[in-house]
Amino acid sequence: MHPHVQMRRLKQRGGYYNRQKQTLAGLLAGKDQSLSERIEWGAMRMDATDISDVTGATYHYLINGHGLTENWTGLFTPGERVRLRIINASSMTNFNVRIPGLPMTVVQADGQDVRPVEIDEFQIGIAETYDVIVQPPEAMAYGFIAEAIDRSGQCRATLAPQMGMVAAVPQLRERPLLGMKDMGMDHGGGGGDAGVLDLSQPESASAMDHGSMKMRDPSVAPQVKMGPGVATLSPMPGDRTADRPTGLEDVPHRVLTYADLRSRVPNADTRPATRTLDIHLTANMERYMWSFDGVKFSDRAEPLPFRHNERVRVNLINDTMMPHPIHLHGHFFELVTGEPGHHPLKHTVNVLPGGKVAFDLTADALGDWAFHCHMLLHMHMGMFRRVTVRQGEGA
Repeated sequence: MHPHVQMRRLKQRGGYYNRQKQTLAGLLAGKDQSLSERIEWGAMRMDATDISDVTGATYHYLINGHGLTENWTGLFTPGERVRLRIINASSMTNFNVRIPGLPMTVVQADGQDVRPVEIDEFQIGIAETYDVIVQPPEAMAYGFIAEAIDRSGQCRATLAPQMGMVAAVPQLRERPLLGMKDMGMDHGGGGGDAGVLDLSQPESASAMDHGSMKMRDPSVAPQVKMGPGVATLSPMPGDRTADRPTGLEDVPHRVLTYADLRSRVPNADTRPATRTLDIHLTANMERYMWSFDGVKFSDRAEPLPFRHNERVRVNLINDTMMPHPIHLHGHFFELVTGEPGHHPLKHTVNVLPGGKVAFDLTADALGDWAFHCHMLLHMHMGMFRRVTVRQGEGA
């Protein structure tokens, strides 16, 4: 299907490809939101199952060009250490990656060395890469599983000591539900089991526009251009770099978070930032409009200017209910989490719904650079800016 066809259908109905909406059966079984939660979320025109724009209802997920039946196979000798470089080369899908029965040790993020950290599963945003070391102890087949974060589909490969061996394909796990934290309205509950927004509370009431039942308090982000393209502003976005990502909050094994990552060598630039730049990730998901600070790139968005070798703290604030893998061309930045002086270097960071991420940037590459959400349709619809790096004060 041509992406412009996808775009047209999403413009017609934002949840066009979502075949996993809540049902009466889910309500009766107690798996989904309660009736009162559904009513309140419906009044806000928000859908707790709206995890991915384009889903397994349309996409076929592949590993190295191979689907489930083709079964790409990587060979190993039992006991040897094998390095896997995992690249999310999709256009619209973040994946949860695991190898059941085999732990992974992360040694690189976006091609940059990190201190080894052993985990059982990680979420990889579009354009991110992770290098992991595995050491299969037995002459058996292991399944390499990449599951779409909305669990509408998955793909698998096999690690085996010889060709022809096939690893089992696990059942898709139950699809996740968004919660209050994903709206930037975490009042202590968090996750899919959080209570609905209590409009009797002053801080909640002030954050809501009672006419449209949407969080649109302009004082939350005065630099955001309000209009039809901005449905919500998160009144209380939180630092979610230590949070397990969407859908992996309650799995019983070890899950990688950004807070686990430490640069293997000390950061080269130890200067403090001389200024701070807030950038809001904004959208009207119903109308399928995406932007930075409420301005689409096609609306003659001003570039983000930096002086050469300037040190800047950039805060990304996600006012939407979807994760966004934000990518800067031409640079690596230091993700502000964990141990100062050993912040991990990355070129792409996945900003969780209702969350915020900070990174320190040394603008050391002169020229014009793309800065955008790496979800193809989000970028195409306006979540894109030009970054300029210039000599001197006139940047």
